[in-house]
Amino acid sequence: MQIPLNVSFHNLDHSDAIEAHVRTEAEKLGKFFDRITACHVVVEAPYRHQRKGTLYRVSVDVIVPGVEMATTRSRAKNAAHADPQIAVRDAFRAARRRVQDHVRRRRSTAGAAKRSAVKSAIRESRRNGAGA
Repeated sequence: MQIPLNVSFHNLDHSDAIEAHVRTEAEKLGKFFDRITACHVVVEAPYRHQRKGTLYRVSVDVIVPGVEMATTRSRAKNAAHADPQIAVRDAFRAARRRVQDHVRRRRSTAGAAKRSAVKSAIRESRRNGAGA
């Protein structure tokens, strides 16, 4: 499924390679849940820090019906984020985990609702059968 994707770059020039990597990761994300309505990605490079150099920050907002899941992978937590593609990969991994958790919660809630409906139907049939 083609996910509507919005990619923004802050404090750095647009890069076709990074955008292609973001699109590839977004397609993978769509395989886990087919009801994603939008995905907003921001790749941000802060001004150069004297000790660590440029570490990138990537934010991924995934929107599904009724829920917006925001994920940010920060430059301060991982020195490997000096490579923007690694920062993108890590941000999408975190977003994928959030989407998978959302799907699990939906399935468990739907299963509980079905079990409750079945139990109610059984009780109702027992009442009707016992009262006759």
